[in-house]
Amino acid sequence: MSGVTEHVVYVVDDDQGMLDSTVWLLESVGLKALPFTSGVAFLDACDASLDACVILDVRMPGMGGLNVQEEMRVRELNLPIIFVSGHADVPIVVRAFKAGAHDFIEKPYNEQLLLDSVQQALSSCATRRSGNQALQARLLTLTPRELDVMLPLVQGYTTREIAEQLGVSAKTVDLYRSRVMKRMQANTLPDLVGMAIAANMVDPLKLR
Repeated sequence: MSGVTEHVVYVVDDDQGMLDSTVWLLESVGLKALPFTSGVAFLDACDASLDACVILDVRMPGMGGLNVQEEMRVRELNLPIIFVSGHADVPIVVRAFKAGAHDFIEKPYNEQLLLDSVQQALSSCATRRSGNQALQARLLTLTPRELDVMLPLVQGYTTREIAEQLGVSAKTVDLYRSRVMKRMQANTLPDLVGMAIAANMVDPLKLR
């Protein structure tokens, strides 16, 4: 493989004919397609460090598409998912989008529609990756003391509580807080919290 710049499309479908035709379609426009006939095989092979997206069939024996989506979330495999289904009932579509699906396309799908969706998913993946790199670069500019203030700040502690934790005055914490906001290019505290979540510094489910 030629590193992270290569675009990869994972195709997961238990229908071999559909799988073959989708792979052929993607390869015909110069994309690298990796076929899987089961969700388990895909999960074992999935590499989230690639610029990649996933075309995922909703109904498969064993592990269905929505279960694969949930397992990807648990394993932090943050790749855009395009669901395809011959039986797209509304509750399934709603559930897929609520859990962060990029798109939902009914079978038999329009080839151009699928290709457009794949290109959008791949470009959103690349944009997010470059955004994450910029975020990591900003984090590296923080001093250890600024990080000591940022962590409890995004976890919801007050200036007074942080001052007590660090054994400094509230005025000093405010000074560090304004420095952190400036270095991180955060306009508001929610902006800073969002950055901390994106950088995996805090668990959004464990914020105060």
